[in-house]
Amino acid sequence: MKISMMSYTLARGEWGKNPDIERLCRFTRELGLDGVDWVTLYGREAGEVRRIMDDHGLKTVCYTFFVDLNFPEAELRRPGLEELKRGVETAVQLGTDKVMLPIRSKPEFSRDESRRHVIEGLKEGVRFAAEAGVRLSVEHFPDPRSPFVVSADVNQALREIPELGVTFDSGNVLTGGEDPVAGFLKSKDRVIHAHFKDWVRTEGAPGRAGLDGKFYQPALVGEGIVDHRSVLEAMHQAGYRGYLNLEYEGNLYPPEAAMEKGLRFLNGLLESLPD
Repeated sequence: MKISMMSYTLARGEWGKNPDIERLCRFTRELGLDGVDWVTLYGREAGEVRRIMDDHGLKTVCYTFFVDLNFPEAELRRPGLEELKRGVETAVQLGTDKVMLPIRSKPEFSRDESRRHVIEGLKEGVRFAAEAGVRLSVEHFPDPRSPFVVSADVNQALREIPELGVTFDSGNVLTGGEDPVAGFLKSKDRVIHAHFKDWVRTEGAPGRAGLDGKFYQPALVGEGIVDHRSVLEAMHQAGYRGYLNLEYEGNLYPPEAAMEKGLRFLNGLLESLPD
């Protein structure tokens, strides 16, 4: 397993919404990493980002972007599918074979209704992704109304869509009340990418409500309640050898300091795994 830079972790704080792509790539190399998961391209063209990546000896390990497929009618899902197709084309330009869609909720639909709508859209979306040689995935999302929070949610989609993959999120699955090790193992054969993040529990606001009825605030990996060692051991034993994003949403540390500190923690755990 290898750790990858998640642009979202750095495209925050003082960097704002439009990060310095060149600086992000330089910092990624300084950390000894060789891959980036781009969470949108922040207004830059894919060819330009690819050239910068090539200049720094980096590769795109996944392209993450947002589309809206949460509609009951097929015709209303059409714009989202067109956006999905453009995202797949961007992934090809970036040189990656993986894309990930964070799926949000809508207040007018239940979790089950949203999941049904999105699955119907994904059934169509995976076809043109496969034609482009790209694997489409969804993640566990930390929203009590999200259609995909725990393994049972994503596994429903996996059963209906053989081509679909999972981006396993060790922190987000916890907010659904599921042990992250169990969450991984229940979908392990379809996991193609991973996010590592952490949380601390709070008493109500300003914490984020979980599907399990508890409240959570972001923490740096190793400083919260997720048992990352057990998760990594389970992934290693299952034969996962892909990339792990180090994701940080908190404000206790500046983004660069969070990456440096979190990377030391995760590298220490990876080095302790058996050969």
